[in-house]
Amino acid sequence: MSASSSIEWTNSTWNPVTGCTKVSQGCKHCYAQRFSERFRGVPGHPFEQGFDLRLWPDRLELPLTWKEPRLIFVNSMSDLYHEKVPLSFIHRVFATMGDARWHTFQILTKRARRLGELGPTLPWKSNIWQGVSIESIDVAWRADELRRVPAEVRFLSLEPLLGPLDGLNLAGIHWVIVGGESGPHARPMKKEWVRSLRDRCRRDAVPFFFKQWGGVQKHRAGRRLDGRTWDQYPVATGV
Repeated sequence: MSASSSIEWTNSTWNPVTGCTKVSQGCKHCYAQRFSERFRGVPGHPFEQGFDLRLWPDRLELPLTWKEPRLIFVNSMSDLYHEKVPLSFIHRVFATMGDARWHTFQILTKRARRLGELGPTLPWKSNIWQGVSIESIDVAWRADELRRVPAEVRFLSLEPLLGPLDGLNLAGIHWVIVGGESGPHARPMKKEWVRSLRDRCRRDAVPFFFKQWGGVQKHRAGRRLDGRTWDQYPVATGV
């Protein structure tokens, strides 16, 4: 959890839940697990329990102490819709987001089925955005579950992009983020996959954000596509 973040499409991270379990190929080289497990068994460290799932009630009100408006990525080190996160705790997270109306909260999940079940019943405010991760065409159905959610901004994180997403349905989607895998054993991403998605977004008037090419040394690969950076956001953000 941090008052600032190096993630290109957000300003800060807030982790009222930490730890997770893998559900698809996009999780194979999970950066959060790799980081957390370095500290397993270190007494007093926030990740003393490694990447085991843990709720942090004492962190629930943290965004209320940040007075300047910011984009906040919720649970960068977990998944709010993990099956072991009680619905009552999810409601407490939503209560904080609703109270901290000067911030914009970005929730991202791979647990699209639980999102689809719970989403229509949750107290959505205009400052709460919801996204799903889609790394390959095999899990493109996650976008269908996202469309059931009455969030003002629904977005897709196509990262790590592991294959072409030809035919991906962007109906009801307000923002698309694309990125390659980074870190040890990073799997390659082809330029034509990225260009195809960018062109689809331009055709359908969906803001397109290109996060990174990735690789073992992602900073050397950069994040420019066809001679420029692509940092588009939904109009609602004002950023």
